[in-house]
Amino acid sequence: MDPAFLSRLRDFDAYPKTLQDYQVRTLAGAAVSVAGMLLMLVLFFGELSLYLTVQTDHQLSVDTTRGEKLQINFNVSFHRLPCSIISLDTMDISGEQHLDVDHDVYKQRLSSDGVPVAPREKEAEISSNKTRVKDVQDVLATRADDPHAEDKALQTKEGECGSCYGAEENPGDCCNTCEQVRDAYRKRGWALMTVDGIAQCVSENHLSKLQEEKHEGCRVTGTLEVSKVAGNFHFAPGKSFSQIGLHLHDLIILSRTEYNMSHSINHVSFGHKYPGRVNSLDGVQRICDVKSGMYQYFIKVVPTKYHYVNGTVITTNQFSSTEHFRKLEGLQRGLPGVFFFYDLSPIMVTFQEKQSSFLHFLTGVCAIVGGVFTVTGLLDSTIYTGQKLAKKMQMGKLH
Repeated sequence: MDPAFLSRLRDFDAYPKTLQDYQVRTLAGAAVSVAGMLLMLVLFFGELSLYLTVQTDHQLSVDTTRGEKLQINFNVSFHRLPCSIISLDTMDISGEQHLDVDHDVYKQRLSSDGVPVAPREKEAEISSNKTRVKDVQDVLATRADDPHAEDKALQTKEGECGSCYGAEENPGDCCNTCEQVRDAYRKRGWALMTVDGIAQCVSENHLSKLQEEKHEGCRVTGTLEVSKVAGNFHFAPGKSFSQIGLHLHDLIILSRTEYNMSHSINHVSFGHKYPGRVNSLDGVQRICDVKSGMYQYFIKVVPTKYHYVNGTVITTNQFSSTEHFRKLEGLQRGLPGVFFFYDLSPIMVTFQEKQSSFLHFLTGVCAIVGGVFTVTGLLDSTIYTGQKLAKKMQMGKLH
């Protein structure tokens, strides 16, 4: 290599070296150096943590989605209402309604202390057991208020068709359980005033079961798929049915005058879960200290999209809520139950996950090293100069 070229290249050195003979090492300089290194490490790990952390930005826009379904997830415990009398209904402003929903809905019996109770055998299995139909007919025939009970009572043992007592939709329809008879009446829009004249209900001891479960509670969990329009879903006692455009519940058959609607909302949400979502109704507990009441929760659902850093996008919802309680005593009229009224916001919230680039991280690290080195150098120089001035003052050489 040409020595002249190396000499010219040496002139480009922007970092001239101080001669070793002029370098001074001090205790204060060592302390500043250690402190500077510790500060560099702290700032470096802070920058590293920021680089590894996913940041979330959000923006608002008009919701232009159409024709989608709204998923409702719920988990509600009733402290003094047995599972056998709880009905779940949904309806919306478009006129669509679903009565006594049981698809994807699960009920768990609870004792008076809130402990899960082992479920009974399914009513369909109970009714399939062979029974002496003559005993049922004898019981019905003794009813003074229904002299034709014996004629109406049909055999319901396995393999035979039970009567729907005039509520069948098509000739030949069978109702082999008490529940099927009640469903047939509900679909017709009829109120079943009593089950004393229903062979299926008598054979299943329907009323005695209701009496046994009188002090039980119930946990209802499940998922609903409804149209994405304003509406409500509610839990109420008694089978629901529609008549002349009215939504009714057959409370008469239950022979009860008080319905304690004390409940705990373990979970209510709309759509899939996403990071950071807060469900304002989770953990809400309400104790009804009157004979009966109507709990109403008014929910504003906000459509939400969440974009993960890996490109995955989920469409979900978040919500806010208010509530109102209506006491049903004396002349107060209303349906006891827990009602959730929801409305859709026209604004959509979009969350976007973002992560800092490696170049941004590298730039931050260089800024930390250079900044700390410069600041500590200035600090060391100030301390060293101050010490020299102090020595000169002590020796009387400072003029």
